[in-house]
Amino acid sequence: MTFRRLFNPIAVGRAVFTPSRPDRVRDPAVQRVQTLRAVLGLAAVVWMLLSYGLAADADAVIDDRFGQIRTNLIALAVTLPVAVAGFVTAARPPHRGVLLRRFGKPAGALLALTTALAVPRLITGLGYIDEDTDWTASPWRVLLLFALGAFLLWLGPFGLYGIVQALVHVFRTADIHETIPPLLATLLVWELAVIDLLNGSYESMPLGVRLVLTFGAPLSVTAVALWELRRLRSRHGVTVRGALGR
Repeated sequence: MTFRRLFNPIAVGRAVFTPSRPDRVRDPAVQRVQTLRAVLGLAAVVWMLLSYGLAADADAVIDDRFGQIRTNLIALAVTLPVAVAGFVTAARPPHRGVLLRRFGKPAGALLALTTALAVPRLITGLGYIDEDTDWTASPWRVLLLFALGAFLLWLGPFGLYGIVQALVHVFRTADIHETIPPLLATLLVWELAVIDLLNGSYESMPLGVRLVLTFGAPLSVTAVALWELRRLRSRHGVTVRGALGR
């Protein structure tokens, strides 16, 4: 990537969050279904939030959603390496080393997204900057204001693009093996559904809507994952047993 492209958050996001292993299977039908599932999932959540008045108190909604995102990211940060480690451990030695060496880029994608979502909160949460900060107290503060503004303007599209790509490509785990994204996506969505149930994330909604928001994503993702695994096996001869060398 050239230095000039570093100023383009989408170009950087594409390099960070999109699988790039040259020999991986690329199936356009699978990619279209993954993208459609991610877009419909995001649209459904936004529609539910707006339709049922959850956006009436913007500050409360933002705090609630950031709290939920933070909890989910902690769960993802723990689950992703543990699940991949279990997959790699189950592989036979000739395959184990290959799978392990491919883990770097997915780990980097998870770290990049976590950092992008945490930075804005860290800037204000550490107490160095608040609503009473006098930005005109010195030329350095004026310069800092412009630098922070430019950085946050860059970080916003990068983070949003990263969220969408993380949903579509499951933190680019296809770079490890093609069967890992559907398996990991299924595990993660059911884990997050359990977390939402325990936290009461949608208690203010009617029961039917709450059930749709809680279980709609796990059921749809599971269906897509089973279809994707079947297509990988029938069209490309790619299987979990093959990845594990068994």
